[in-house]
Amino acid sequence: MAAQQTDALDARYGRTRNRRTRDRMLLIGGAVAFAIVLVAWVVWAGLDGQKPSVEATDTGHVLMNDERAVEVSWTLSVPPGNETACIVQAFDEDFTVVGWKVVEIPASDRHLRAFTETVRVAREANTGLINRCWLT
Repeated sequence: MAAQQTDALDARYGRTRNRRTRDRMLLIGGAVAFAIVLVAWVVWAGLDGQKPSVEATDTGHVLMNDERAVEVSWTLSVPPGNETACIVQAFDEDFTVVGWKVVEIPASDRHLRAFTETVRVAREANTGLINRCWLT
């Protein structure tokens, strides 16, 4: 009689042998799925390889109001042997672009280089900055 009551209580509260087996199989399936995703991510990240990174940092600007131009200075960090292009922009006091120029930079054996470029403007400029650079 006690065994029947125990079996009835186990069935009521989900402690049967079938339930434990199902829970164990779900746990194993989840662990296998996690392991597959983790291995796939490691392989994808490892085979992706490192692409050369380009980094440009503004170092200053000079306003040349008599020539309606801005002289922008920046440093460029790019792996040696890569040609690069950069967009140099001039802004007015409302941060509206009043002049811009694409500068093509030849490959070099140096990693870090400094540049200065003059950008002609349509209206009086307030500042000059590097917008972005990319490998060509």
